[in-house]
Amino acid sequence: MAKSLRGEVLNLYKNLLYLGREYPKGADYFRSRLKAAFLKNKDEKDPEKIKQLIARGEFVIKELEALYFLRKYRALKHRYYSDD
Repeated sequence: MAKSLRGEVLNLYKNLLYLGREYPKGADYFRSRLKAAFLKNKDEKDPEKIKQLIARGEFVIKELEALYFLRKYRALKHRYYSDD
């Protein structure tokens, strides 16, 4: 793996680990699934395939951020508005 791609992969892993702390099913569940996903692709050598996997990881980051934003929005809405 090229040095620049290695750095991108490590940065992606760190970002996902950070975001996984507040995962609804728990941080341990998220961490184990994340580690399994990264270990599954650890022997990948093709730079194009690695870039595709990185793009998929960045998509997952956006989905997690949307999930957390929506959860916070629902909590605030529940606090300030009645269900009537």
